[in-house]
Amino acid sequence: MFNSKSRSEEMASHASTLVGAGTTINGSIESNGDIRIDGTLKGNLKAKAKVIIGTDGVVEGDIEGQQADIMGRVTGKIKVQDLLYLHGTTVLNGDIYAGKLQIEPTAVFNGKCNMSGASVVELPSSTSMANAVNQ
Repeated sequence: MFNSKSRSEEMASHASTLVGAGTTINGSIESNGDIRIDGTLKGNLKAKAKVIIGTDGVVEGDIEGQQADIMGRVTGKIKVQDLLYLHGTTVLNGDIYAGKLQIEPTAVFNGKCNMSGASVVELPSSTSMANAVNQ
């Protein structure tokens, strides 16, 4: 009665997407809600909420989201504004940009880590990276 959002709008804002085991997607995905990958994604993934890569999940591309729990294999950059959690079976080959990071001892991570205590993490532009290398 006092809420301006309709029930369908409220449900849509909390919607989750699942890419099931055995499914392969070639192309990028954007989601307004949570997303879980248990299959294979060959492309970039951008979510406005939580990203979960299951134990059988494979992502060959960059990942961006509010939070992320990774249990599978990722080849690409991960940009997370809040907590990035690399669980025991994770294999990550790529750079991390995160507000907070938690890595279990059995997880494998090959890349650079950039952390910020602030809630907003910005990726450096290619020109600023080139300038930093040349200095």
